[in-house]
Amino acid sequence: MNQERLYKVILGPVFTEKAASDSEDTNLLVLKVLPSSSKQEIKAAVEKLFETEVLGVRTLNVKGKTKRTRFGLGKRSDWKKAYISIPGGKEVDLEKVMAL
Repeated sequence: MNQERLYKVILGPVFTEKAASDSEDTNLLVLKVLPSSSKQEIKAAVEKLFETEVLGVRTLNVKGKTKRTRFGLGKRSDWKKAYISIPGGKEVDLEKVMAL
C-alpha cells in the first residue's frame, strides 16, 4: 500500500458517549475515516500510526442529516466510521488520536 495514502485514511477520532463506553469496556477505538478506504487500509494505517496490533475492523457509512436553515434545506456530508478492536493489554495514545 502507498505510505502517503495510509496517513490520509484516518481523519480523526469520534468522541461520543457510546464510543467512550465501548473503548472502556471492549477495547474499541472509534475513528472517522475516508469514505473510499477499505478495511485492509484502515488496519494498516492504525498499525503503522499507533504501533499496536489490530484484531478486527468494522466499518459503517453514516448518512448525513438533512437540516433546515434559513436558506432552505441543507444536508450534512456523508462519512464513514470504523470500529477497531485492539488487544486487551494494549493502550492507544489518545494524544496521537487527537492530533489527527
